[in-house]
Amino acid sequence: MTSGTPVGPGTRVELRFSLKLESGEVVDTTGDSTAVFEVGDGNLLPGFEQAMFGMVPGESSSLLVKDGFGEHNPENIQRIPHSQFSDDMEVSEGLIVSFADQQKAELPGVVVQVDSKYVDVDFNHPLASKDLIFQVEIISVEQFTNDILRV
Repeated sequence: MTSGTPVGPGTRVELRFSLKLESGEVVDTTGDSTAVFEVGDGNLLPGFEQAMFGMVPGESSSLLVKDGFGEHNPENIQRIPHSQFSDDMEVSEGLIVSFADQQKAELPGVVVQVDSKYVDVDFNHPLASKDLIFQVEIISVEQFTNDILRV
């Protein structure tokens, strides 16, 4: 029987995890290392955090997270004139390109179609609309604040 502080608001969690597609393909893992995050700090998606609520140190679980990276949004596919790309850039389908948004943050996208005048770039997360299996082992949980998260 495991016991201890459960994962929840105001906790710092040390864990090991693997993130897999339903096909079994591993898309991210800590391997033998551990990762530490504070609930609500933005390092893990809210769906993953909430799926771990109540878990205690020593506990492992395989959690299905539906649409973990959100749904695919057709409005996130942008048609950009060829003139916006440098002449020496070979633009082809599958190419990952990076732009800066209005706040100067990096915004990566994948070229999905090229024609003589335009390049269509998909700015959706590559895992959008995919159900994910989050295999997690909780190593330690520390209550560091009693603040209530408001989302």
